[in-house]
Amino acid sequence: MIKFAAAALWICAATVGAVFYSYQVAGQDPSETTKPLLGGLDYVDSDIISVPLIRDAAVQGYFLTKLVFTADPSQLKKLSVPAKALLADQVYSYLYSNPQLDFTRTSTLDLDAFRKNIRDSVNERVGAELVHDVLVDQVNFLSRDEIRDNAVKRRQSSAEAARRKNQATQEQ
Repeated sequence: MIKFAAAALWICAATVGAVFYSYQVAGQDPSETTKPLLGGLDYVDSDIISVPLIRDAAVQGYFLTKLVFTADPSQLKKLSVPAKALLADQVYSYLYSNPQLDFTRTSTLDLDAFRKNIRDSVNERVGAELVHDVLVDQVNFLSRDEIRDNAVKRRQSSAEAARRKNQATQEQ
């Protein structure tokens, strides 16, 4: 009987402690609690953005990138333009306004400066702090020669597949 009474007192004390703790936590201001890194922000990923690199009146290659940016959801709802279109436009604007960038040499591409400039230019254009951070998901540069080589390889492989298919149908 004493064990039963002790267990009942222990359960009551644990319940009172839990209720007291929940009232304390519920009374706190949510802004005072620490949020996880970038908590409360939406992650908006772009489609693959392909920007042709034009030098000497000819296409020298293509800069390909896929970006993700973090933004406040309430600010995103206020936009009259889709966020992905705004980001793609700023990437084009940045790359064409900086002709000194040479993608054939990786030493000239500063990803930190690229991300910072994209973030700052979007925020300046919107007139509010919309973008908090720009994350790079993918960055590639394909030269004109690489594109031609890939096209030739695709044609050769499709011609080879068609030849094999013809041989297989003739053997039957």
